[in-house]
Amino acid sequence: MSDVTVLPPPERTAVSLRPARLRPSDLLRLGGTGLRARPLRAVLSALGIAIGIAAMTAVVGISSSSQADLDRALAALGTNMLTVAPGQTMFGKEAKLPDESVAMIRRIGPVQSATATASVDDAHVYRTDKVPAGQTGGIGVVAAQLDLLKTVGASLASGTWLNAATARYPAVVLGSDTARRLGNVPAVYMQGRWWTVVGVLAPVPLAPELNSSALVGWAAAATYLGFDGHPTTVYARAVEAQVEAVRAVLAPTANPENPNEVKVSRPSDALAAHRAANATFTALLLGLGAVALLVGGIGVANTMVISVLERRAEIGLRRSLGATKGQVRTQFVAESLLLSLLGGAGGVLLGYLVTGAYATSQDWPTVVPLWALAGGVGATVVIGAIAGLYPAIRAARLAPTEALAAA
Repeated sequence: MSDVTVLPPPERTAVSLRPARLRPSDLLRLGGTGLRARPLRAVLSALGIAIGIAAMTAVVGISSSSQADLDRALAALGTNMLTVAPGQTMFGKEAKLPDESVAMIRRIGPVQSATATASVDDAHVYRTDKVPAGQTGGIGVVAAQLDLLKTVGASLASGTWLNAATARYPAVVLGSDTARRLGNVPAVYMQGRWWTVVGVLAPVPLAPELNSSALVGWAAAATYLGFDGHPTTVYARAVEAQVEAVRAVLAPTANPENPNEVKVSRPSDALAAHRAANATFTALLLGLGAVALLVGGIGVANTMVISVLERRAEIGLRRSLGATKGQVRTQFVAESLLLSLLGGAGGVLLGYLVTGAYATSQDWPTVVPLWALAGGVGATVVIGAIAGLYPAIRAARLAPTEALAAA
């Protein structure tokens, strides 16, 4: 009798009836597969979203660039510049600002820059030493600090501005009107001394008194012209939103002992116009952005609804193979998110390029707010998720037999 080998009974393997979970990577591939299966529809749908977001980004960017150009023009009008000058004492005499008034004003937090000039009343400018003393031509001699040009927004028509070296010696910069009166001269005569002309200012809209002046260094005025060091005009630039607050503390800061002897200019009327323009631009940008996002969301919803109608067979097959309603719902939401993300990113890029091209053609600064770039993509994704939710729920509700029979 042959030997018979008895095999042990096969081990029983437990079969789980629970559906497999979709990992994020699986969900991403599944959503991408749905888009790749219909590339033309996906491209056209993403393009529709991109055009809407590009329109929003371009409108916001062009409006912001236009606003930046307006801000630049209004800044040239001195919307944030205040001037401080000595007033009168209680006895009606001309007051004086302390020597350290500029340094104290610079310590005010919102003040961005401060500088000063001082009229040297006893000095006069002549074309040559042969001109009679009484024929001054109305040209004033002004001692100027080195940072004057930056604060008052002035520029040079020719030559150079005073520096740490020339401000100590007989060197002078002529205002635009002064240069026109004296002509093209290499030097002028002041207080029995020849002063070398090192530069000529272009017209200064924010400080027109400089146009008819001859400007010398602070130290040179003290050395050669008997200047006592007291400023007669202080120019201060402040943070635009804090101009009124700065104005309120300028007088007691410039002259703490006698603040009533200080005159402070009021803010420019252009400041109110600037703020009104900013408020109008903000409301316009919010309205246009909301409309563009709404259009993009409708496009996503339309695309996903059509996708559900066309893919009933796929939905029924997946349900028959064990996919849950939640998995089907998540799949369509993922496709909607991917579609929105692609369209939003492409739209933001396209809108930025359009803004740059248009702003360059108008000689504007290219300004696209960060909130428009990030908000365009982020809001599109959120809108896409909301818009894709109804089609996803509709797809999940399809019974397997109904979906397969309809296919």
